[in-house]
Amino acid sequence: QVQLVESGGGLVQAGGSLRLSCAASGRTFSSYFVGWFRQAPGKEREFVAAITMRGGITVYADSVKGRFTISRDNAKNTGYLQMNSLKPEDTAVYYCAADLVNPGYRYYTESKYDYWGQGTQVTVSS
Repeated sequence: QVQLVESGGGLVQAGGSLRLSCAASGRTFSSYFVGWFRQAPGKEREFVAAITMRGGITVYADSVKGRFTISRDNAKNTGYLQMNSLKPEDTAVYYCAADLVNPGYRYYTESKYDYWGQGTQVTVSS
């Protein structure tokens, strides 16, 4: 099993950038498919981005495509979400999630991920 801890959130002005980190401990990080989700106040949690075990394939929600980049460094047991050109509507708690099984085309489905971090708050001011 793996434990996930997110960091890097904060307050930023619109147009700014943040890089979120997801530090993993426990079982070998490279064994896990990793996703990022977010939950804005009063809204359901939604998919943001995902990356395969070796980082060869990445997928994004349409709302962040071209602005966010997901990556991972398996040697450091850490995943990343680089967020550029941030908008007020990106304000949310961001969660890192992982699973031993590649969810295939269901990568956007929360139930496909067994392990979750506690979340980190991102606030984008206008």
